[in-house]
Amino acid sequence: MKKSKAAVILVLILAALAGLGYYASLILSSTGVGEKMSIPLGLDLSGGVSITYQILNENPSAEDMGDTIYKLQKRVESYSTEASVYQVGDDRITVEIPGVTDANKILKELGNPGSLEFRLPDGTVYMTGEHVANAQAQTQPDAYGNKEYVVALTLTDEGAGLFGKATADNVGEVLPIVYDGEVISYPEVQMAITGGTAQISGMGTFEDADVLATQIRIGSLSLELSELESSVVGAQLGSRAISSSLKAAAIGLGLVMVFMIIIYAVPGVAAAIALAGYTVLVIATLYLFEITLTLPGIAGIILGIGMAVDANVIIFARIREEIATGKTVRTSMKIGFQKAMSAILDGNITTLLAAVVLMALGSGTVKGFAYTLMIGIVLSMFTALGVTRVILSCFYGLGLQDEKFYGRAKERRTIAFLGKKNLFFALSLAVIAAGFIGMGVHKATGGNALNYGLDFMGGTSTTADFGKDYTIEEIEGTLVPQVAEITGDNDIMANKVEGTTQITVKTRTLTVEEREALETMLTEKFEVDKATISSQSISSTISGEMRSDAVVAVLVSTVCMLIYIWFRFKDIRFGASAIIALLHDVLVVLAVYALVRISVGNTFIACMLTIIGYSVNDTIVIFDRIRENLGKRTGKQTPEMLAEVANVSLTQTLSRSINTSITTFIMVFMLFVLGVASIREFALPLMAGLICGAYSSICIATELWYVMKLHVGKKKLVTK
Repeated sequence: MKKSKAAVILVLILAALAGLGYYASLILSSTGVGEKMSIPLGLDLSGGVSITYQILNENPSAEDMGDTIYKLQKRVESYSTEASVYQVGDDRITVEIPGVTDANKILKELGNPGSLEFRLPDGTVYMTGEHVANAQAQTQPDAYGNKEYVVALTLTDEGAGLFGKATADNVGEVLPIVYDGEVISYPEVQMAITGGTAQISGMGTFEDADVLATQIRIGSLSLELSELESSVVGAQLGSRAISSSLKAAAIGLGLVMVFMIIIYAVPGVAAAIALAGYTVLVIATLYLFEITLTLPGIAGIILGIGMAVDANVIIFARIREEIATGKTVRTSMKIGFQKAMSAILDGNITTLLAAVVLMALGSGTVKGFAYTLMIGIVLSMFTALGVTRVILSCFYGLGLQDEKFYGRAKERRTIAFLGKKNLFFALSLAVIAAGFIGMGVHKATGGNALNYGLDFMGGTSTTADFGKDYTIEEIEGTLVPQVAEITGDNDIMANKVEGTTQITVKTRTLTVEEREALETMLTEKFEVDKATISSQSISSTISGEMRSDAVVAVLVSTVCMLIYIWFRFKDIRFGASAIIALLHDVLVVLAVYALVRISVGNTFIACMLTIIGYSVNDTIVIFDRIRENLGKRTGKQTPEMLAEVANVSLTQTLSRSINTSITTFIMVFMLFVLGVASIREFALPLMAGLICGAYSSICIATELWYVMKLHVGKKKLVTK
């Protein structure tokens, strides 16, 4: 590439990046403010109320479900114009109302059935919605043959009698129909109607008739709603979550860029530019596709920034290896990108499988994490394989052609990893055993094996910022007794969120009145700012489903990965050893959950599947190198030759495994340090999983493959 062409292309890339950066800054500055250019926020970020109702009636009809949703939508619009109501499954309805403050009032009023009243001219109620069997909009010809729009009423037997008497006594009078205190129709009685059916005429359009028919139907609905799950988030907590997470992302991104430049020189600069492009593209994509951003979604973006470096690290390591063999820089860059392609594709596709499973089986907030993770995976491949490549070519065209700018792979003595496989296996078994022992001890002392959160146990959790630090003794001596007075139950869990002044109280499932009383007690006796109070209630039905969903999600993703690895490597032993290594990661992280007593909740599923996807990504890069090195060998595959290939491959990919783990760890660590409490509970086990995933890829997966290669399969290896 000529110098002038390279300069023009580089300037265009930087100009496009500057434009995208400005565009992204407008989006971020508007997000949370309510302006047009903003990313829609989930309730955990914007504050508000989310409620899921169970329809208690068996086999509700589609029409009844539609009418109920319409009724709830009309009600919630009085609280917020941005509220939404939608059906979940066959017999559940979810209501989301962002930005509201009087949450308890909404919880108390929303699920009550609407009141429909038929009144006499003096306001006396002579009939209610219970006496209406059905109401439908219809079209018919009038006396002159013109099209007329009417509402056809069908009454119950009792309703027919009441309606017949009222119309007989009030011919020529107006009998208003009132829904929830508002008059929705003023029909004039033309004659006595005693047959149990009637028509309301005078509608301007069919749509007008349909709206009136729907209002009459919903006022007479017999569907019963039962609250399954509710969540109330204070607006202050949401805004704090956004600011702290953005700060964590900015600092982490800066540190990763500096790390890449120090380690990889000119390619590191190219990666830093591409990484900035990746970040602004993620923000623009969220805005353009109107993807709702949740707290786990922010975690997915920040984790994606760390993982986006992975493809660049693989490519740069390959370029250095080719330079070390004596090839020119231009040839090394071309070959490096080619050789890195299969490892990048395989690693990202397996992580993508975990994200797809999360999207299919996860709940609302976990879906937000899955969406952002999927976006991150796709955009990271685009920026690494496309943008980084073009920028590197531009740097080369501008005269940075000396190999010293790109680095040379250092000659490393092959590390005998396989010689220590028994030590690695024993160490892993010891950690896993410690986890199971910890679970057993907690179980034996009357607790749960794991510290199950609200999502998995059911109940009500209330979190508030008390504005000052309390000791455990003060919490148990002052706060817990006050809560017990309200709930009438002494089985209360209260704990501090380390590093903050937040305290979380977990109780049995509270009624709306009890939740209101608890909130009043916190504001009056502990002077808690109401805007910092958030609460969540989950029934045992939902918690049971979440537990089963967690197991299913891990199993489904594991099976998908096994099939893919088997297909790509044409050897079930690669797939089996990778899956056993993943099981190792799951058990080690479970041990961390058990010993540190991290709350096992909804984000547990996202955490586990992220670790699985990340770990298998690392493992596949190593397996890809083993497959490549095996292809260079001729002759029979002896145990000694296999051990040598495995050790060489592990040594060659070691720097990549370490550097990728460091960059991803930096991002998650910043999230842990600066994030809000719920994010920190997600970040801590994720950090443990990142360390464990790198360890298992290097010290467990390849060693298992070697053992299986020796002992599993029809062909016997030749020994010396």
